[in-house]
Amino acid sequence: MDPSEIPFDMDPSELLFDIEAYKRQSEIEERYILNQFRERRKKIEEDYPPRSKRRYHKRDHAAVNQRLIDDYFSNQPTYDDTMFRRRFRMRKHVFLRIVEDLSRSDDYFTQRFDAANKEGISPLAKCTTAMRMLAYGMAADAVDEYIKIGGTTALECLRRFCKGIIQLYEQVYLRAPTEDDLQRILHVSEMRGFPGMIGSIDCMHWEWKNCPKAWEGQYTRGDKGTTTVILEAVATHDLWIWHAFFGCPGTLNDINVLDRSPVFDDVEQGNTPRVNFFVNQRPYNMAYYLADGIYPSYPTFVKSIRLPQSEQDKLFAQVQEGCRKDIERAFGVLQARFKIIREPARLWEISDLAIIMRSCIILHNMIVEDERDTYAQLWTDYDQSEASGSNAPQPFSTEVLPSFANHVRARSELRDSNVHHELQTDLVKHIWQKFSMFRG
Repeated sequence: MDPSEIPFDMDPSELLFDIEAYKRQSEIEERYILNQFRERRKKIEEDYPPRSKRRYHKRDHAAVNQRLIDDYFSNQPTYDDTMFRRRFRMRKHVFLRIVEDLSRSDDYFTQRFDAANKEGISPLAKCTTAMRMLAYGMAADAVDEYIKIGGTTALECLRRFCKGIIQLYEQVYLRAPTEDDLQRILHVSEMRGFPGMIGSIDCMHWEWKNCPKAWEGQYTRGDKGTTTVILEAVATHDLWIWHAFFGCPGTLNDINVLDRSPVFDDVEQGNTPRVNFFVNQRPYNMAYYLADGIYPSYPTFVKSIRLPQSEQDKLFAQVQEGCRKDIERAFGVLQARFKIIREPARLWEISDLAIIMRSCIILHNMIVEDERDTYAQLWTDYDQSEASGSNAPQPFSTEVLPSFANHVRARSELRDSNVHHELQTDLVKHIWQKFSMFRG
């Protein structure tokens, strides 16, 4: 208030500031604000209860490791080699080789101790956890009862195990066939009536349960009725998978997948051996795959005959469809060995699905290599030094394409439908000459 405006009859003591009254009023306001905050906090706690603290589960990893050794890896184990093969999908020496290689290449698969000097999870337990999840399709926390390992740690074991398998063995067990491999494959193909054939090609769908909602449109196809991811593969008579291309959305068909696949990249670049062979006394210089009817009419595919009429066509269709079942059997054995890829995938990232699929194929090929001599039908009569006649090793010549023009020429040769029809006609006559005496 301006001093000039103060009335002359007012007592100056009335203009003094009452500090006690101000304190009382401030206390009332603070009490009111605190009460409002307490009520708000109480309402929030009622609507959103607080998360409980992480519980500690005491797991005796030393006892688990000893029990695992007594059950499977001691001199006199509780379960014999047959039970080990059934539960681990491979023989014991193959599994121990994997554990040893992983322990050398990744510190995660080594025996470690925590800050309290307690023994951690052993490499055997970690690899056993990953194999149980792959072989049985178990949930992450389902192995806790026997191996005493939490769900989060089990998932980490699975990812590290699959990545380690790919890093260690991909160059050996998931590669293109070498010249020695081609000689063996071509010899067996000649005996089966398809000279120049190096395998069967087809696609398989893996259901993806936890596909993101935003992606469901491109991963769902009408005939499947659910979200799937596609695997394209090439397999031979011994169920060895030579080529694997995974990750295409489930809406694509086999032709769309083939357009994206690198299966013919090395052929177009001239980095693969060229196979020279004769069918019905006609020379050919390009190996081929057996395929079903959806694949295009390329010289690299031999398809069956739809609605065959003549006896020759019927015999060819019967033999072709029988030999083409190699890839179907490979898919069936792969899914039977590793149930995780037969059941709907529960992981969220497609990159995790990719490493699981590739690691399962690599493990499958390792098992095939180890158990190939136990198959019911063996092709062991092949001796490269003594081969002669129609079963002689096919000649090879590696042609390096030096320019873009040769690259274009190679692409046009791969897609020449006239050569495809000529090869199919010659194969019909060749198979009739080879197997007609056994018909009926």
